[in-house]
Amino acid sequence: MCNSCSCGTNANTTTDVAIDESAATGLTVNTYTVAGMTCGHCVSSVSSEVGRIGGVTSVNVDLASGAVQVTSATPLDRETVRAAVEEAGYALARN
Repeated sequence: MCNSCSCGTNANTTTDVAIDESAATGLTVNTYTVAGMTCGHCVSSVSSEVGRIGGVTSVNVDLASGAVQVTSATPLDRETVRAAVEEAGYALARN
């Protein structure tokens, strides 16, 4: 359930992870698919929590597809991302 608004979002999620390490920029890009976000406030909550992770340089969330793209200066620990998404009221699916 979305903890930030009354949209009634269910916390069911699915996750696809793609990692693209760019030698040119030295940044790591991880893309997760999170289902269940239904409004801008849900997007804002996920962006805010994931953006607080140390080393994260940007978070882009596409509401329509549920894609959450996280760019970081160093590789991210999946459990750290999981905890941030859970703090926003969602859960990453096990792979």
